Formats: sequence, structure tokens, C-alpha cells
Amino acid sequence: MTYKEYLHVLKEHSPYDFSEYSDNSIFRRIQKVMRDHQISLEELGARTQADKLFVEEVVEAITVNTTELFRDPEVWRFLLEKHLPSYRSNNFINIWHAGCSTGQEVYSLLILFNELGLLDKVRVFATDISQKALEIAKKGAYKHQLDRGCIENFDEVFNNHSGRSVNFSKYFDVDEKKDEISVKPILKKNVKFIRHDLVKKELPFYNKMDFVFCRNVLIYFNIKLQTRIVQRFFDSLYANGTLVLGAHEGLSGFFKTKFDRQGPVYKKSNVFHFRY
Repeated sequence: MTYKEYLHVLKEHSPYDFSEYSDNSIFRRIQKVMRDHQISLEELGARTQADKLFVEEVVEAITVNTTELFRDPEVWRFLLEKHLPSYRSNNFINIWHAGCSTGQEVYSLLILFNELGLLDKVRVFATDISQKALEIAKKGAYKHQLDRGCIENFDEVFNNHSGRSVNFSKYFDVDEKKDEISVKPILKKNVKFIRHDLVKKELPFYNKMDFVFCRNVLIYFNIKLQTRIVQRFFDSLYANGTLVLGAHEGLSGFFKTKFDRQGPVYKKSNVFHFRY
């Protein structure tokens, strides 16, 4: 059995289709599953066909859940200072975090809106394929964050350049001994965490979006799947809606004519939708 054949077995015997993920990233993770369980590719295929709980374990292992608070601080500073204030006149602001992982970027954006006095207008739909990641996101409690520089990132956004003075403890309870931070309740209002496979066509909501965040997710897909996913984002956005991708991701071909780049964000252009 080849890796491609295994992905076909997984598709046939589960709701999951990883056939259009980037070969290198998906194959490395399958190899890790095999090493962890000390099984061959053939044994992996046989167990996938027979054991639904094992399939969920495999999916958790091969999906990527790496994220952090205010990753790439310059992006968040741009949003805070130059982009988000233009939404003050909105009656509501719909946001889709696609591939939200454990939720740190969901809470990062909510902090920006609160600092601008717009938090009550925000409605967030945060989706991910990993149930384990979503459970962590809902709790908003994160271990081993202080030594990864989360406070430094926070200060880069709010304190070191903007002339603001915002204390990290305004939004997080901090336990330095356990190296753990917990999101305060103010940030958990109006957020729905929903399990959703981005590869599938059906969306778990009907709302048009003002923002779509999908940072450092597309890099794990092949070009064909990337194009299909970006089309879904385009269709989900209001005219002039905002798409935010990862630092090493971008738009090409047809979509360069459908979005206008403004700093690190992309604004939807050329199509008009009524807000409702």
C-alpha cells in the first residue's frame, strides 16, 4: 500500500478527505502515526477500516494545530491602527475564523475590537476539523505560553509602538508557576466554536462575513484545493469584506483581480452584496 492508497482508504471509510493536502506535510504525519503505534502502512489501513475511534485519533494526529497569541505582531498592529476603525459605523461585524485551531487568534482579534470599543458588535464563528482543539479553544486556558513570548507579542501590538498602555492582565489570568494563562469571560461572548471540515462544501452557518481569517492553513493544501477554498472565502464575504491569510500565504491568478491588497490584508472587490 502507498500513502496515496491509504488516503483513499481513509476517505472511503470515514468523513475525512486528505487527498488534496500537501504531500510532504501529510506523509510526515502519517509516518508519525505509524511510528507511534508501531504498525505498517497496511496495518494502518486495516485498522482505519475497522476502528472508528482510531480514525479520530489519526485525524487528530495528522491535522495541524499550531497557533499563538498575536502571531506576527505587525499584522495585528496594522489591523488595530489602520483597518478595524473603519468598521465603527457597522451595526454588526461578522467574522469567520477558518481553521481556528485552539483559538488564540480568535481571542487576539476580539481584544483588538474591545480596545476599539466595538466588541458588542462582533459575532464570531470559529471552525476547525479537530474536536480536541475546539475543546481547548472553548475553555480558553493555555499552558506553556509565557515562555513562548505571548506577553512580548501582546506588548508589540499595544504598548511598544502605539502609545497605548494596555496590561496583559486586562484580558488574561496568569499563573506564572504553572506557565498558564486563561482568557477572561469578556472575550467569550458572541463566539461560536463549531467543528467543520474546510475541505467539505457545506458551511455550518448562512451568514455573510465581514472578515475571514485563515492564517497558516492554506500552506498545507495543494494548489487545486487552495483555489477551491479561497473561492469559498470569496463567496462568503460581503463586498469590501476582508480576508486575512498567513505571512507565507497569498493570492494568485484569478483571485488577484478579485481582491485588493492593503498591507497584510485583502479586501474583496468587484462584486456587490446587500447587507442584511
